[in-house]
Amino acid sequence: MCADQLLIIDDDLELCELVKEYLGSQAFSVETVHEGSTGVERALSGAHQLIVLDVMLPRMDGFEVLRRIRERSMTPVLMLTARGEDIDRIVGLELGADDYLPKPFNPRELAARIRAIIRRASGRELDTRGRDRMVVGDVELDLAARQVRCRGRLVQLTGAEFDLLETLLRSAGAVVDRRKLFRTVLDRDPIPLDRSIDMHVSHLRKKLGHLHGGNERIKAVRGVGYIYTCTPDDRAATDP
Repeated sequence: MCADQLLIIDDDLELCELVKEYLGSQAFSVETVHEGSTGVERALSGAHQLIVLDVMLPRMDGFEVLRRIRERSMTPVLMLTARGEDIDRIVGLELGADDYLPKPFNPRELAARIRAIIRRASGRELDTRGRDRMVVGDVELDLAARQVRCRGRLVQLTGAEFDLLETLLRSAGAVVDRRKLFRTVLDRDPIPLDRSIDMHVSHLRKKLGHLHGGNERIKAVRGVGYIYTCTPDDRAATDP
């Protein structure tokens, strides 16, 4: 089996070497780039399964790099942020990052996050209900191809957004608690003030729009989680 190809965009040369050595020992193939414009060029080459992107880059910061990547590619991106800088995490997620990891970090945690994101994006996790298609109202998921259509229109989603939508649709009409969403979608427990799931929900709302009649598609249930709203007929479409 070929090693997963990773691209690390970070201007900390020592950190890059340490991370490259560790991830190499974990059967990843790692390319490192140390400034933004070259990072964008390499990220758009299509040669990598995942990009690890630092926010604090010289000349072109990580947010601008991510914005340019997302204009042309949905390759998964894990952002590296300064510990305690909540605004960096929020902005990164808003721009389409799949997840974030605060610096300094444990290399084992980095490897675990990378594996979880690649696993989601590649669709290696089998559908335990044995189906390759889900339809709820005007939304159709092709689970094998990991594609989404809303009202017949193809919608581009990140890996995290796809898994979030699938999780909500499987429980359409019922509340899914935040902890389950974190574990299912991001393969981890939430940390205090972690808004990752909230930002991914926000993206889904924007990309899918409202239901017919103007009703909100995904509703927040304060202190609990989220619910994908649907009619009884819509819910029946998800049953085997």
